[in-house]
Amino acid sequence: MNSMHKILILPALLGVLLLAGCSGDQPEEVAAVRPVKAYQVIAAGQHLTRSFPGRAKAHNEVDLAFRVDGELLELSNDLIGQQFKQGDLIARLDPRDYEVKVEDMEGQLQNARASARRAQSNYKREQNIYNEDPGATSKTSVENKLAARDAANADVRSITASLEAARDELGYTYLKAPFNGTITAKYTDNFQNVRAKENVVRLLDNSKIEMVVNIPENVISGLPNVKDITVTFDAFPDQPVPAEVFEIGTEASLTTRTYPVTLIMNQPEDFTILAGMAGRARGLLKEVAETAAGDVEVPVGAVFTPETEDKNYVWVVDEQTGVVRQQEVVTGDLVRAGIQVLDGLKPGDWVAIAGVHTLREGQQVSIMSDAGE
Repeated sequence: MNSMHKILILPALLGVLLLAGCSGDQPEEVAAVRPVKAYQVIAAGQHLTRSFPGRAKAHNEVDLAFRVDGELLELSNDLIGQQFKQGDLIARLDPRDYEVKVEDMEGQLQNARASARRAQSNYKREQNIYNEDPGATSKTSVENKLAARDAANADVRSITASLEAARDELGYTYLKAPFNGTITAKYTDNFQNVRAKENVVRLLDNSKIEMVVNIPENVISGLPNVKDITVTFDAFPDQPVPAEVFEIGTEASLTTRTYPVTLIMNQPEDFTILAGMAGRARGLLKEVAETAAGDVEVPVGAVFTPETEDKNYVWVVDEQTGVVRQQEVVTGDLVRAGIQVLDGLKPGDWVAIAGVHTLREGQQVSIMSDAGE
């Protein structure tokens, strides 16, 4: 009986020892590194270089189409890549049907003008007779001749308008370049029948290049103070291109909280920027000197006050280790860039600007990119 107990106890003890050994081999759970949005502190009046990615596109680009139906009579097969100046002929429709219509309307107009002259002559004669001898004709007859003259003149005006429309339609059989540019796409072939407003070719004006970059909301207010903007394209990394702000979007993206800003630049003479090329826009963001020397400014969202205290703090992020520490600060006035910090921070410090109420002392974080560098 005792031997039976020993046999049953041994496997149980072995199981406990194995479980203990396995649990001892398991590594300790590592706390996840939390990403945080952060802002690098700069002194008031200091310049800070920022860069934002984007892609080039033509300043002017359009799909060209005829305004009337017809058969393509002139459309080069090797059109793609050809350059055109404003007013140059790109394609042409068979004009014969439209020429016939113009000739027909011109004939109708000649007849209508002749009828109008006769009606005017008849009216004058009838009016003169009535004036000289009222008994020789009636006033009603004079009024009828006047009405006939007015109707004939109305016919002239109507046919004149139709003739002008026919001449316009004849002119629409010519497809001309609305600006200097290069053909980058062809959607149909010669001798094909095309409908009005059916795209025939695409024309791009590469004399000026645009780039749209997305600017974070904590930077957009300083955009009027940006100077020395340049764009460096990946294909030409050593050749920055001067640019300027062309348009500023007024509505932020709901997902990224960034504003679209369109830059414009001239096509360089030494190399060619093509639509779709990737690059980065850089500029010097000059902070307005609204604070005293030595003061700094940070976004309002960086400063918080614990419920149990009446002091202001920020979370300073160690750029090397990623560890956050709570730093007391002395704040000043609200300014354009956010809020003055009179003491507690220095230029170059990184401070968290979002989620400050959920961070804790010594927490490991990683600095999130805010779409710019």
